[in-house]
Amino acid sequence: MSLDKILAISGKPGLYELKTQTRSGFVVESLLNGKKITIGMRNNVSMLSEIAIYTLSEEIPLGDVLDKIKEKESGNNTSINHKDSKDKLEEYFFEVLPDYDEDRVYASDIKKVIQWYNLLISKGITDFKQEEESEEAEK
Repeated sequence: MSLDKILAISGKPGLYELKTQTRSGFVVESLLNGKKITIGMRNNVSMLSEIAIYTLSEEIPLGDVLDKIKEKESGNNTSINHKDSKDKLEEYFFEVLPDYDEDRVYASDIKKVIQWYNLLISKGITDFKQEEESEEAEK
């Protein structure tokens, strides 16, 4: 499963897998507890494949950042917890993405990325590349 089917919903904890689209919104399944819920069009929903992290020169897709974390951690959970201090989080993120923009990437963003990475790894989702890129690689 790629990041195209994984959603972050504002105001709701964790990540969700898109199951189907309805006339009034979406049916999603929580990756935390497996419960299915309906999300209306009024909710602020972001696909992980559309999220990017600011660097000093460009925006890097979240999938690439997650791949760098996976490479650093050898495919395991992160060596730090998302509840660690701001300084520890920034130090860790600097190791993963040395040129991230410290003015536009907040500690809360780093916490989310680490939390999301650990959740995805625990659910066996390790393919963070977008489908277009993996289709090109197959050709």
